[in-house]
Amino acid sequence: MKRSGNLYPEIIKFENILTAAKKAERGKRFRENVLAFNYNLERELLRLQTELASKTYQPGAYRTFYLKEPKNRMISAAPYRDRVVHHALCNVIVPIIEPTFISDSYANRVGFGTHRALRRFITFARSSRYVLQCDIQKYFPNIDHEILKNLLRRKIKCPDTLWLIDTIIDNSNEQLQVVNYFEGDDLLTPLQRRRGLPIGNLTSQFLANVYLNSLDHFVKEQLKARKYLRYVDDFALFSDDKEFLVDARYAIEEYLAGLRLKIHPVKSQLFQTKHSANFLGFCILPNRIRVRTENLHRARRRLRKMQSDYVQGNISLDKVSQSIQSWFAHLEHGDTWQLRQQIFASLAWTRG
Repeated sequence: MKRSGNLYPEIIKFENILTAAKKAERGKRFRENVLAFNYNLERELLRLQTELASKTYQPGAYRTFYLKEPKNRMISAAPYRDRVVHHALCNVIVPIIEPTFISDSYANRVGFGTHRALRRFITFARSSRYVLQCDIQKYFPNIDHEILKNLLRRKIKCPDTLWLIDTIIDNSNEQLQVVNYFEGDDLLTPLQRRRGLPIGNLTSQFLANVYLNSLDHFVKEQLKARKYLRYVDDFALFSDDKEFLVDARYAIEEYLAGLRLKIHPVKSQLFQTKHSANFLGFCILPNRIRVRTENLHRARRRLRKMQSDYVQGNISLDKVSQSIQSWFAHLEHGDTWQLRQQIFASLAWTRG
């Protein structure tokens, strides 16, 4: 593809940085760090613009915390001013690179998302005998910095923009330690290569799609898989030909090795679609769609906690209503009418 240059003036333009700040504050405008930044908004934005223009900008330290559900993950939160920079960068480079993504890559893209991915999965599953469903082992901690930078240089030639991207990537904090060896490695290779992007960054979510974009094109164009989709590091191929999917798995494992990635040996399976396939919190069966049991148990716990907080006066009815409506909207994508009635009827929403 044609490489794009002279992007940096657009990135550091004051209007773009202001737009970035408005995007960064969505849903967070009353948090203490956002209020502090916005108190002197123009001064803060001008300071950021000056640092970016002179290339003296340096990201701050991450705040890390751990999520136990649905699996143990380390989440890294960048300082708010850095999140503004992430938006300013993405405002310019996403419209250039995203058109190279395949139409069946669904994560972190406007107009795509989980529900559209789920509908596509269901369509493929109900029109195919077999599915090869794969999960990449420890994806974000294993993204190789050198490989990622080379992939970006195939699309962007603006030196200043690449400097900013490299600065953000190089400032990634230490991720969960994973040691994988690939052909040609010596004993120290996995320890010498910088790896890992912090989950939680807007830039990380976008760059994660860039990293696997070549895999998407390999599967579609080289393997000739007609039915394929990906959501972050979960992807699936569908076919009536079982041997095609067996061969596809070997080819994909070999291709991913070039990206220094491995598929999960247990979670990656080839099976008949008449059996239950788990995807994005739902069990897809030939004649119905159910909520996964573990997701249902987790949601019930959250709902009981929210009920307790409401009864004690810790959260407002508007907050409760917003959360329940959001969750029920998600459940509506499965055959869950009775389930929704049972869950809501089981909870009392009155304050003592």
